[in-house]
Amino acid sequence: MLIRVSNNCVSLHVSSQSGVIVCILVEDWQMLTEYRHPVGIKKVFPDPNGTRLAFIDDKSDGFLLSPVAVNDSHIEIPSFSPTITGVLWETWPSDKGVFVSFDDDKVYTYAMHKNTIYGPRVVFVGSTKLPFSHKPLLLYNGELTCQTQSGKTSSVALSTHTFLTHTHSPSAHTHTFLTHTHSPGAHTHTPEELGKQLTQALMLKRFPEAWELCKVLGGPAGWAEMGRSCLIHMEVELAVRVFRMSGNVGMVMSLQGIKGIEDRSLLAGHLAMFLNDYNLAQDLYLESSCPNTALEMRRDLQHWDSALMLAKRLAEDQIPFISKEYAVQLEFIGDYVNALSHYEKGMTHNNKEHDEACQGGVARMSIRMGDIRRGAAQAISHPSRGLKKDCGVILENMKQFSEAAQLYEKGQYYDKAASVYIRCKNWSKVGELLPQVSSPKIHLQYAKAKEVDGKFKEAAQAYESARDWDNVIRVLLDHLNNPEDAVRIVRETQSIDGAKMVARFFLRLSDYGSAIQFLVLSHCNDEAFQLAQQHGQMDSYADIISSEATQEDYQSMALYFQGENKHLQAGRFFHKCGQYSKALKHFLKCPNTDDNLAIEMAIETVGQAKDESLTNELIDYLMGESDGMPKDPKYLFRLYMGLLQYREAACTAIIIAREEQSAGNYRTAHDVLFSMYTELQTQKIRIPAEMNTNLMILHSYILVKIHVKRGEHLNAARMLIRVSNNISKFPSHIVPILTSAVIECHRAGLRNSSFSFAAMLMRPEYRHKIDPKYRKKIEAMVRRPDTSEIEEETTPCPYCGFTLPQCELICPGCKNNLPYCIATGHHMLKEDWSVCPHCEFPALYSQLILLLETDSVCPMCSETLSVNQVEKMDDCSSFLQPDQSEH
Repeated sequence: MLIRVSNNCVSLHVSSQSGVIVCILVEDWQMLTEYRHPVGIKKVFPDPNGTRLAFIDDKSDGFLLSPVAVNDSHIEIPSFSPTITGVLWETWPSDKGVFVSFDDDKVYTYAMHKNTIYGPRVVFVGSTKLPFSHKPLLLYNGELTCQTQSGKTSSVALSTHTFLTHTHSPSAHTHTFLTHTHSPGAHTHTPEELGKQLTQALMLKRFPEAWELCKVLGGPAGWAEMGRSCLIHMEVELAVRVFRMSGNVGMVMSLQGIKGIEDRSLLAGHLAMFLNDYNLAQDLYLESSCPNTALEMRRDLQHWDSALMLAKRLAEDQIPFISKEYAVQLEFIGDYVNALSHYEKGMTHNNKEHDEACQGGVARMSIRMGDIRRGAAQAISHPSRGLKKDCGVILENMKQFSEAAQLYEKGQYYDKAASVYIRCKNWSKVGELLPQVSSPKIHLQYAKAKEVDGKFKEAAQAYESARDWDNVIRVLLDHLNNPEDAVRIVRETQSIDGAKMVARFFLRLSDYGSAIQFLVLSHCNDEAFQLAQQHGQMDSYADIISSEATQEDYQSMALYFQGENKHLQAGRFFHKCGQYSKALKHFLKCPNTDDNLAIEMAIETVGQAKDESLTNELIDYLMGESDGMPKDPKYLFRLYMGLLQYREAACTAIIIAREEQSAGNYRTAHDVLFSMYTELQTQKIRIPAEMNTNLMILHSYILVKIHVKRGEHLNAARMLIRVSNNISKFPSHIVPILTSAVIECHRAGLRNSSFSFAAMLMRPEYRHKIDPKYRKKIEAMVRRPDTSEIEEETTPCPYCGFTLPQCELICPGCKNNLPYCIATGHHMLKEDWSVCPHCEFPALYSQLILLLETDSVCPMCSETLSVNQVEKMDDCSSFLQPDQSEH
């Protein structure tokens, strides 16, 4: 048989009997290739270019041959019917690998895929029923031209090309995509039909049409199918686009990593791996220029048997590392025998970290296999603490407690070691480890064991380490007779049960006071009350429970003290439970020995009660109307302060200050008036004029000592003149004050003032009281009077600017009482104003700064004061309110 193909000047010579196919170049009449088939050949069907041919042998099997290929590759055509009578090749230029075989009933479509990861192959696409008596003549783009029985031609659309529709024109053949159309009456395909069309397009390697179909389908399944087909056909660029459309980021990144590979086998191996065909991937890797990639793949997949076989061929130095990884997996699944074997094979003897991991595995597996001595020895000699713990856990689960505890101890897991030693009753080892043990549970177990053995001191220490305070207290009291430490622990821990135990201990010793104290601490108030009542310890009970008692407790104690005629205690507890009337009656019944405290508590009771009748009752008592004995006015003052009756308190304060002043207690009188003054200012109540004047005179007296101490005799003389002009307010020290005035005025050059006061001292009622060492000098001053006087310096009034003597405190111009300086006693000046930050009394800034250089307290309030705390005020208008006192 001779077949001539003129386009390429190729002819085929076929010997049907011998099964030989010879390819001859007609132009030179030279043989190109020769193919020998095992059996005879019946028919040959070359493609239009002569580069491929399909043939049918004597067994009616079909094959595809590429005679111009280097290796004369031939492929058996799958699903080839024995009734096939002919083959037609696709004549459309873009579909050269497609052909059909036909018999009398059907047409079978095949696609030749030359470049796939599986190598060249032929794929059966599908079959199409052939109309009766139609003989296929030509195949073009899925359209089969047939000759009918009458000799005419007819077109048949292949069912494998349903994604195409055909139109004919005189000049050319065109095709259009019809999977979706919007024209009226157009057929809408179901998702199942579209999926079938996508499969056909991919089998025919029609990727543009497949792309459009995936867009119509819209779901990820279509893109995934197309992506898989691209991988099979090694279309990497297109696969990247497809997987990007489906959102498969991992696959996109993996494909971008292999895009530049030129080795076809290596590239195909990667693609086969992405398709999970690992055996094919391994074969392809081994054919490539990088066979070690197959080993890496098997290791990544943890296919250890395959990895070891490959390592023997490709990289024997990797066998120990693979064996170690394999052993880890075998240990995890419980195959300890093989895990031990592979750990032993994993030793390299030159990689310390790796070998230590293998030694650890050998130790664990030896223990699990029953070779405890070997495993424990290796674990002890191994540097890893974690290995000792792991082996200890294995041994503990195997109930090998002694060996497990030893490993825990070597690994410095002292809590675990002590716990296991307890399980095997090795108390001596527990005692050795106890200082390093932090678990309270272990200390508690050890304490119980020591208590059973009668070693109570060690038991108490262990209970304390376990923070089991109740048991510590019990052992200290019941066995060690050590109440001191028990009491200390109860006070530190506030243990209720411990307090009960201590209370029972003291009760046995008849120490009722201590027993009551700890009963209260354990919240057993009823028991403590009964015990106090029985043994006359109610005073102790009251002192102990006072801060934590309930209203019922207070009432019970009040009634008890009432029955015992202890009025102060009864009144105190009636006051605490809110029964103010009863409390006041008991306070007023107190004997004189308790008078001061009783009155103080009576004042507090009335202040809290806010009851007018109780207030009047107490006032009558303080005024002496109830018993004819007036009480100290200070109590009345405190009562008015407690009742917030500040005006009455101010009047009382004046009386108190007057009595203190008459008794010569000038500082006390000053402090009483000052405190009342500041309280009235705080409450924004007008200051009584008498209080203001008395405070000013007393403060002037106090300033005398300050000026004399600092050597400022003129200022001291001016203040003594002010005090001496009010000498009736100092009845206890008339002569000493006048004597001081005579001396200071004489020393300061105020001779006329000195003479005046000396003349006063010469009066019969004072003369004999003069200190003998001053008497002759004073008499001489009177006999030879000197009326010279230094004129007092004048300064402006801070209100109206009228010029007046600096010690004058009433302005003749505006008639205002002028604020005075607490440092000098002079009236204040606008341009030299400051205040004490504590009491807010005014002071001349320049003079207060000088005073604070030697003294560190405020002369008015006696609070600590430094130069840095005093600030000069530019605006003092808020302090210049006309006449703040009552007249």
